[in-house]
Amino acid sequence: MNSVPNFLSPDLTDSRLSRQASYKMLIDGKSVAAASGKEVQRHSPGHAGKLVGSWPEAGAEDLDRAIAAARRAFDQGPWPRMSSAERSRIMFRVAELILARVDEIALVESLEVGKPIAQARGEIEYCADLWSYAAGQVRGMHGDSHNDIGDNRLGLVLREPVGVVGIITPWNFPFIIASERVPWAIGAGCTVVLKPSELTSGTSILMAEIARDAGVPDGVFNVVTGYGAAAGQPLAEDPRTDMVAFTGSVRVGTQLAELAARQVKRVGLELGGKGPQIVFADADLDAAADGVAYGVYHNAGQCCISGSRLIVHEDVREALLERVLAISRKIPFGDPLNERTRFGPMISPAHLEKVDAYVRAGEAAGAELLTGGAAQSEKGLYYQPTVFQGVRPDMSIAREEIFGPVLSTLGFRHADEAVAMANDSEFGLSATVWSTNLENAMQTIRRVRAGRCWVNSVIDGTPELPVGGYKKSGLGRELGRYGFDEYSQIKGIHVTLGKPQRWFEG
Repeated sequence: MNSVPNFLSPDLTDSRLSRQASYKMLIDGKSVAAASGKEVQRHSPGHAGKLVGSWPEAGAEDLDRAIAAARRAFDQGPWPRMSSAERSRIMFRVAELILARVDEIALVESLEVGKPIAQARGEIEYCADLWSYAAGQVRGMHGDSHNDIGDNRLGLVLREPVGVVGIITPWNFPFIIASERVPWAIGAGCTVVLKPSELTSGTSILMAEIARDAGVPDGVFNVVTGYGAAAGQPLAEDPRTDMVAFTGSVRVGTQLAELAARQVKRVGLELGGKGPQIVFADADLDAAADGVAYGVYHNAGQCCISGSRLIVHEDVREALLERVLAISRKIPFGDPLNERTRFGPMISPAHLEKVDAYVRAGEAAGAELLTGGAAQSEKGLYYQPTVFQGVRPDMSIAREEIFGPVLSTLGFRHADEAVAMANDSEFGLSATVWSTNLENAMQTIRRVRAGRCWVNSVIDGTPELPVGGYKKSGLGRELGRYGFDEYSQIKGIHVTLGKPQRWFEG
């Protein structure tokens, strides 16, 4: 298809594309290649497949070494036995070193994932804040005591680390999602084996190297790279891991949970989403339109908390869509290395085809395509900003996670109808309500079954608030003080003071 005016064609002569980094895994504090010598190569999705990085393709021997290192570091090493002050100091240093390398890490993230360089830079800065917040909260972790259970009895509640944690992260936000999990896990005193996506592993390796440089002991933070069957699944199956935390698809998350259940192993899951954005007639339509566009186009729609379902009051549907379409037709998309770009390419050719198949299915089902609906360039895996109206709740584009820049519009007349449509989903990860009536907004959002919600904004993030899903969107919570609960065991201790009462007087 011919280029449209808002498409920023990638500059294939950009000197930054000459960067072809070769990474090694980090196991027990050492940078190592795969035992097999095999590597995975990554080509930029935004620059006609130019090679930008490579990393080891781990196998069973590599996984065994990483898990053994994490197990040894937990059972025998100093990290779980350090004071919270010592762990906190080292974690603050990690945050400082991330900030010192923002531009370097952001470039890697942009080239591997295809996200705009400005967005990547902001994300890395946010990750430093995640590490810093977790470091501060480490010193606030505590148990409890009960002094009123009898004159000669005292009750203690101790918080202890759960053990060795396998963390599996996806390709769309590799540095952020690792930063939402690793600091809380190691902050609680656990040790970690991180397995990033085979598509975007570079920044995860950089994070582990930074942690090593900051003073995290050997074996506490290990990274193995490669494919899921060889490098991810064993983290759930191996009896030496005490927990597995996974972010990704419902299909894979369910499989990992089944494997872990055979050993009664703890599982944390953040899975798919189909986030509703409910817009009432009294909403600030300019703000709502900007938020709707950001919610669906952020990271090219490759975002589990994407606001891809627009549920709008019929009285303002046309006026809101007019604004959303104007943004969709002007928003700069394309070259990830262009500072003006707001969203970049799809992650892979297969994913672009999947997104396009959903768009074709929407048209075939009778939805009206208002704009977009086509791949954009042969110079990268770009897909146009796409908006549908006339969508029925039973259509696949209204029910299934597309993971692309595709907005499905549904109308409503009454708040009960809007809430029913929002909840008519197997997912419950995120939701937004737009209304200038705060009482209406709060009463509505309280009825929507989703774990991460916004009122008059979308995809805001802060370390203080928990994230997680309802229904098939996952189990458990990350971030905030609740994040440490995921990686903690709670032990109750009864202490008898004085002479204990005899059970049998013989």
